[in-house]
Amino acid sequence: MKVLTRAEEMLLLSILRLKENAFSLTILKEINRRIGKKLTIGSLWVSLDSLHKKGYIDKRVAEETPAKGGRKKIFYSLTPSGAKALRNTREFQKTLWKGAERQLKKI
Repeated sequence: MKVLTRAEEMLLLSILRLKENAFSLTILKEINRRIGKKLTIGSLWVSLDSLHKKGYIDKRVAEETPAKGGRKKIFYSLTPSGAKALRNTREFQKTLWKGAERQLKKI
């Protein structure tokens, strides 16, 4: 079973939540809003490229918009493999934490 890193999990969950509005700026804002972590755009692009190469996300290039100076937005979406990796990671975490809460309450 493939278990995601925390960074991969964070990015995939952000893309999942943003649905059809998942592009670099909205992903950065979502991560900052949810966990207060500020990423650079460069590190985000590297991570998104890695997730794309692993088959966890798809990329779609939008039409040019005059407001962006002719640059095209790249939208991201979760693939079935990405969804499966998220589910596997969630199940792994449940298994890992099973019984630990009781022990933590004793400390």
